Amino acid sequence: MTALETLIARLGVTFADPGLLQRALTHSSYLNERIEERLHLASNERLEFLGDAVVNYLAATLVYERFPSAGEGELTAWRIALVRTETLARLARRYDLGGYVLLARGEELSGARRRPSLLADTFEAVVAAIFLDGGPDAARAFLSPLFEAELDQLQTIGPPVDYKSALQSRIQAERGVTPRYRTLEVTGPEHQREFTVEALAGEESLGVGRGSSKQAAAQAAARAALEALDVEGGNVER
Repeated sequence: MTALETLIARLGVTFADPGLLQRALTHSSYLNERIEERLHLASNERLEFLGDAVVNYLAATLVYERFPSAGEGELTAWRIALVRTETLARLARRYDLGGYVLLARGEELSGARRRPSLLADTFEAVVAAIFLDGGPDAARAFLSPLFEAELDQLQTIGPPVDYKSALQSRIQAERGVTPRYRTLEVTGPEHQREFTVEALAGEESLGVGRGSSKQAAAQAAARAALEALDVEGGNVER
């Protein structure tokens, strides 16, 4: 059994065109290092783009159906919890997708196979391959049980908070502007990055946060901003 056949068995799906899955596992760095491979292989970047849309659509549909009384803000928070880098990377590890990705030697040596962002991108590309090969029903059949299990775990600790949406609503109401986010620093080795992000209203710094992805760091910055605004407004004890 080839590596690709082994992965297909792990995923529990069937492929009329296994080449789509092979493309989903081909990192652009691999082709940059092996020009001759470009004649019969393409990178997974286009599949990542499509997979991101498919994953977000299925996550949104699932939370919409599962929480019929939830408002837009709560639904957004649940969706974000499902599609964030950390969640998708965890799902990728479930199938050891990092072990199947074709990488350049430099990426390999840097520990890229363990990098959450690469794992999440690869997972999205695989979902896109399933979608293109088997259609929307095949993608839903693969992804829905995974997201259902994630939601079951998340519900044990209560609904998540989308701090970015909360900050946006507050700043727009109070100041008439939309918050923006600026990356201040990226530290650590490539497979274990830490991002430092600042939330701003105009040129005013509202809060700074850190995380293993830009998305996580932005959420942390928004949370810090909300806490600082509450202190300024006297809504919490100093």
